[in-house]
Amino acid sequence: MKYERDPERIRRVLGDKVQFIQGDMAVTYGAVLAGCSFFGGYPITPASEVAEGAARLFPRVKATFIQMEDEIGSIGAVIGAAWSGAKAMTATSGPGFSLMMENYGYAIMTETPCVIANVQRTGPSTGQPTLGAQGDMMQARWGSHGDMEAIALAPSTVQESMDMTIESFNLSEKYRHPVCLMTDGEVGHLREKIVIPDEDEMELVERVPATIDKEQFIPFTDSQTQEGSKVPDFPTFGTGYRTYVTGLTHNEKGFPATDKPPDHQRLIKRIVSKITDDREALTNVEKIELDDAEIAFVTFGASARPAESAVRMARKKGMKVGMLRMKLVWPFPRKVVHDLSKKVNTIIVPEMNLGQMVHPITEYAAKDCEIISAPKVGGEMHLPDELFEILEGV
Repeated sequence: MKYERDPERIRRVLGDKVQFIQGDMAVTYGAVLAGCSFFGGYPITPASEVAEGAARLFPRVKATFIQMEDEIGSIGAVIGAAWSGAKAMTATSGPGFSLMMENYGYAIMTETPCVIANVQRTGPSTGQPTLGAQGDMMQARWGSHGDMEAIALAPSTVQESMDMTIESFNLSEKYRHPVCLMTDGEVGHLREKIVIPDEDEMELVERVPATIDKEQFIPFTDSQTQEGSKVPDFPTFGTGYRTYVTGLTHNEKGFPATDKPPDHQRLIKRIVSKITDDREALTNVEKIELDDAEIAFVTFGASARPAESAVRMARKKGMKVGMLRMKLVWPFPRKVVHDLSKKVNTIIVPEMNLGQMVHPITEYAAKDCEIISAPKVGGEMHLPDELFEILEGV
């Protein structure tokens, strides 16, 4: 049965416009608001509350929730639901994200729109199940084998957990690509005030359906209805289009072409460039006190919260310190980082890992700008005082 998004029903189910809720539940709220009609997941700390929220809310808006046998089955079910016409998502944490990597690559190769919320915890392996971290940032970008591009957002607040979930669905539908919402155990289990947007305050993006003659339709090529778009129109299963969907290298008709280098080159360049061509349009950052800054934090997610406090502490003491927060981490905002590095003398990169995003920052920064990694592991956020001490030592 085709899902019909009902704004009035959604409003009744979500309740008061202003609420005080957990970050994980805010992700579920965002999914409901975005019109997600299928959630396939498996419980894993600290992401379980996303699935629990979906189990409670989805049936009430006539959407589907299913608990699968594991994370591999979860992402597989999500991909199948997406090809059947659903806006679909799953939620997991580090070990589950690792299990999803093969199907993550499959979703990229088959250009399947879906959302993966990763409430990060420490690792490797089981790590500290109940504590937060930011150790999966490179996995979102490079976890699948082969040549690929990633789209990943990193919320810093509970409000953003909801808002960026909606944006994740919009980007997924627009680019026919899996999108990763890279939240973490700190933000996921934090409780804060949120304001649920009214219907006229939201812009929801829907995938472009295949509408041309079924005999002439080419499923894996530039859009045949939107001039200049490298994103193919979507031939939903059950609508009469004969579409062969495979993770093998395939030609524009979808049939395997594993021994044809030109077909592989054409396919991979398109599924990468459909995103990188829009790198500047996708760039989404927040700039704080950067106009006259000589030192800047470049950060994301939960780590931005103590970094902003450290900026305020430094400003009170007359230090020219600012902060650049990456809201969308992949594709990497290389131009913004490069331009900042030409204005400041030093960039400090606080992360809840031993240094991951510091590498692309270093790569794209001007050579005469000092880059200082400020790692922290063990399941705890930086304290503002710790970051201020680094500032004093610069």
